[in-house]
Amino acid sequence: MELEPMASAIGVSVPVLRFLLCFLATIPVSFLHRFVPGGSTGRHLYAALTGAVLSYLSFGFSSNLHFLVPMLLGYASMLLCRPFCGIITFFLAFGYLIGCHVYYMSGDAWKEGGIDSTGALMVITLKIISCVINYQDGLLKEDDLREAQKQNRLLKLPSLFEYIGYCLCCGSHFAGPVYEMKAYLEWTERKGIWKPAGKERPLPSPFVPTLRALLQAAFCMGLYLYLVPHFPLARFNDSLYQEWGFWKRLGYQYMSGFSARWKYYFIWSISEASIIISGLGFSGWTESSPPKPRWDRAKNVDILGVELAKSSVQLPLVWNIQVSTWLRHYVYERLIIKGKKPGFFQLLATQTVSAVWHGLYPGYMIFFVQSALMIAGSRAIYRWQQGTGNALLQKILALMNFAYTLLVLNYSCVGFLVLSLHETLAAYGSVYYVGTIVPVVLIMLGNIIKPAKPARSKARKEQ
Repeated sequence: MELEPMASAIGVSVPVLRFLLCFLATIPVSFLHRFVPGGSTGRHLYAALTGAVLSYLSFGFSSNLHFLVPMLLGYASMLLCRPFCGIITFFLAFGYLIGCHVYYMSGDAWKEGGIDSTGALMVITLKIISCVINYQDGLLKEDDLREAQKQNRLLKLPSLFEYIGYCLCCGSHFAGPVYEMKAYLEWTERKGIWKPAGKERPLPSPFVPTLRALLQAAFCMGLYLYLVPHFPLARFNDSLYQEWGFWKRLGYQYMSGFSARWKYYFIWSISEASIIISGLGFSGWTESSPPKPRWDRAKNVDILGVELAKSSVQLPLVWNIQVSTWLRHYVYERLIIKGKKPGFFQLLATQTVSAVWHGLYPGYMIFFVQSALMIAGSRAIYRWQQGTGNALLQKILALMNFAYTLLVLNYSCVGFLVLSLHETLAAYGSVYYVGTIVPVVLIMLGNIIKPAKPARSKARKEQ
C-alpha cells in the first residue's frame, strides 16, 4: 500500500500516518479479543501477539526489543527480590526510559513529523512499575495498606504469559490508558465484574459508548485541524508576535494551548473506544435504579472539565486521568509520612517524576514545576473562598480561581509544546512571566492571610 499520497493529502509524514493506521487498528483488534478461543490462555497470547505486531508495524522491530528490556527487568525483580522489587523496578525502568529519551530525543522528532516507540515505552513503563509494586504490596498486612493498595495488590506472581499480555494488550500501550494488572487478569479470566450474572444482569453492550467515543474523536480531530493553522507554534519566533501588545500575546498563548489540546483529546478518545469495545473499559454498575453500566476505566480526559475547570486542583482529575491516578497512587501517596499531612514537597516530587517521564526537555521540566506552583496558588484561593462566610465574596473568589486557572494553564503549557529552554523563556518573558509571578504571590499571601475559619471537611477532602 502506497502511503505517501495519503500522508500528503492529510498533511502528515509517512511514519506518523503508519502509526495512526495502526493506532486506529487497535479498535478492531480489541473487538476481536472478545471472540478469541482457548480461554484465558488464548486471550493472553492474543493480547501479547497483537500488541507486538502493531508495535512492529508502527515503529519497526527494535520497538519490541526496547519494550522487552524493562519488562524482563521488572519480572526478574519479582522473581528474585520480592521485598524490594517495587523500588528496584521503579529506578531500573525509569532509568531505561530516560536513556531512550536521551538517545532518541523524541520531542524534536515529533515536532518535525517523525515518531518512534518512546511514547509507547512511557506507557509500558508505568504498567510494569505498578504491577511490580502491587506484587511487593502483597507481602504487607492489610491494615497497613491504603484503599487503592488493598484493591490492586497481587498475592501471587503472575505468569510470564500473563505479564507480557498485560503490558502489550491490544495495542493499548500506544497511548494508554494505564490500568492495573489485577483488572486485566479479572477481565481476561472473566471474573469479578466481568463474570456474567445470568439473564438478570448480563454483561452490558459496549457499542453505544464506543460510538460516543468515536464521534468525540472525530469532532476533536476536526476542530484541531481547523485551529492549528491559525495558531502555529512557530509564531512565537516570528517578529510579528513581538510587535503585538501584551494582551494580544497573552491571548495567542491561550489559543495555541487550547488548539494543541484537541490533538490529545482525539488520541485519548480513540484509546477509550478501543478499550471500551474490548470490554476492559467496563468498570461496574451505578447505584441508580435501574443500575447503569459505567465505562470510565478507559477514560483519560474530561474535555469540559479541563476547559471549564473551576480550580487548578481539578486539572489532574480531568486531564490524562489514568496517568494522574498512577502518579497519585505510586508516587504522591507513597511519599506521605504516616501520621503527617502531604505538603508542597509531595506535590513537587510528583510533578518532577511526571516531567522526567515525559522527557528531559527543559520545557517539560519548567511546565511541571510551574504546574506545582499553579496548583498551590489555586489552593490558596480555595482556602480563602471556603474560609469566608460572605456569599458575594465567595462567588468573587470562585470566579477569580476560574480565571486564574485559565491564565496559568495556557501560559504554562507553552513550555510543554515548544520544549526548548530558549523558546520557553522567550514565550514566558513576552508576557512578563505573569503566569509564574501570580502563583508565587498567591502562595506567599496564602501563608500570610489565613482563612477566617477552618475549611469544611468536604472542602478539605476535595483539596
